[in-house]
Amino acid sequence: MSADEMTSPTVEATVSESTRITPESTDEVRQITLQIDDPAFRYKEGQSVGVVIPGPHRFGRGDFVRRYSIANEYPDNVDETLALSLLVRRCFYIDEVSGQKYPGIASNYLCDQKPGDKLSLTGPYSSPFTIPSDRSANFVMISTGTGIAPFRAFIRQIYKQHGEWQGKIRLFYGATSGMDLLYMNDVNSDLSNYYDEETFQAYNGLVERPLAKEEEGLERSLSENAEEIWSLMQQPDTHVYLAGLQKVYDTFSNEMEKLAGGQEAWTRLSEQMQHTGRLSTLVYD
Repeated sequence: MSADEMTSPTVEATVSESTRITPESTDEVRQITLQIDDPAFRYKEGQSVGVVIPGPHRFGRGDFVRRYSIANEYPDNVDETLALSLLVRRCFYIDEVSGQKYPGIASNYLCDQKPGDKLSLTGPYSSPFTIPSDRSANFVMISTGTGIAPFRAFIRQIYKQHGEWQGKIRLFYGATSGMDLLYMNDVNSDLSNYYDEETFQAYNGLVERPLAKEEEGLERSLSENAEEIWSLMQQPDTHVYLAGLQKVYDTFSNEMEKLAGGQEAWTRLSEQMQHTGRLSTLVYD
């Protein structure tokens, strides 16, 4: 937990809904809807909130904060109660010494919450993703698993705020079986209900092997569409947005090195794009 998070004021939220959106045969991913009664609480697409995990727990007695991206856009009409959604995968990790399996503290805390339960939030925190004023700009968005959360709200806001978007919007993501539902607005709605299919396309890379990793799916998605990605990245009005774990960025960089002709060439291009604001990342542990 950073110093800012430790001193940030908190707001109380009430769980109104917690729905599993992946099949029982795959990793458990839940969409959790929180209601906030504080009229001063505001957020923008792409921002995140900190969920306060109360102690004691395995690693200490104090509280700590875990950030989650907000998965919905700010509603047009807000009465006294504001709702926001989080995508949370129930995580576990293996102790490298003992080999014992332990539940992830934050994810299991959230996934175990029931409607009516209350929890504390900090933030919201700023997002590196912004919508350019030029409606002909292109977007290349990259993520895996629940890292898709900020893009769900962001893409929807692009069309909602700016109407018919003229540039290309491409979403590349990797997943294991069952996670393919996450790029949709919700589990019961098709993309065509919200997005202009002439400018938006999502490319998934599903890996259904036992113990497969989401990054393998992303690698597949990127490699299968390498020609289009590289062509878009050469255009000065293309913005690349990446969200997820550090290994997502590493997977993306490895694929881009192949297209650029080596690590040095890709480093030059990525630094140039970052300097001009065309490469933005939201990477978390």
